[in-house]
Amino acid sequence: MTRREIHPQAMVAASARLGEGVKIGAYAVVGEEVELGDGCVLNAHAMVGGPSKFGKNNTFYSFSTIGGDPQDYTFRGERTELVAGDGNIFREYVTVSRGTQKGGGKTSLGDGNFLLAYSHVGHDCSIGSNTLFVNGATLAGHVTVEDFATIGAFSPVHQFCRIGRYAYIGASTVITQDVPPFSKIVTERETKSFGINAIGLERKGFSPERLQALKRAYRLLVRAKLNTSQALAEMRKSLGDSADVQELIKFIESAERGIVK
Repeated sequence: MTRREIHPQAMVAASARLGEGVKIGAYAVVGEEVELGDGCVLNAHAMVGGPSKFGKNNTFYSFSTIGGDPQDYTFRGERTELVAGDGNIFREYVTVSRGTQKGGGKTSLGDGNFLLAYSHVGHDCSIGSNTLFVNGATLAGHVTVEDFATIGAFSPVHQFCRIGRYAYIGASTVITQDVPPFSKIVTERETKSFGINAIGLERKGFSPERLQALKRAYRLLVRAKLNTSQALAEMRKSLGDSADVQELIKFIESAERGIVK
C-alpha cells in the first residue's frame, strides 16, 4: 500500500509521480512531469516544476522554487529538465533552474548537496555531490561544481566557470575564472572603522557631551598611533568618567575574535 501525506490545500499535477512516504505541505505545488522519489518532503509553500526528476529523501523548504524555467532571454518554452539525486536540501527561497536547449537541455545535481537560503543554481549547471552553498551563493548558467566544494555566502560565479573538488570559496568572493580543486579562494578586502555612528547616536538622543567623549575614545582607538592596549589605558585615564566609554572598554576587552579598527 502506498503511503503519502498530501495536504488538502497542496496542488499536485496529474502527471506528477510520487514515491513512497512523500510528504507535501499546505500550498506547496508539484508541477507537471515532476517525479519525486521515496521520502521526499515539500514544506508549506515550496514549489517544484518540471520536467524534473528527484531521487530519495530530498527536502524542499518553504518558498523554494526548484525546477523553474531557465532565466535565459532565448528560452521559448522548449522541453528541458532538472535531474537531482538523493538527500539534497533546498532551504528557503532557493532557486534552481532547468536547462536550455543550447546548453544541453539539463541541469543536474548529485547527492547530499546543501543549499542554504537564497542561493541560486542557474540553467545547465552541473553540481556534484556533498557540496555546500552558503546563503546567497549564486551560479550563473553552465557552471560546473565538483564534489565537496563550498561556495561562500553572497559569492557569484560567472557562467561557464568550473569549481574543483574540495575547493573553498570565501564569502563575498566574485569568481570569474576556474577554481582549482583543493584550493581556498577569498577576495582580498579591508574593513575599517570610521569612528562613531554620530548621526545615528544623535537621533537616539545622545547628548553632545556623550558624543564628544565617544569621539575622543575612537580617535584614541583608531587614529592615534597606539596599539589597542595602549588606547584602552589612555581611555581609562582621560575618559574614565564616561559610562559609554566604560562600556566600549569592556566590550573590547571581552572580544575573542579581535575588533574592527
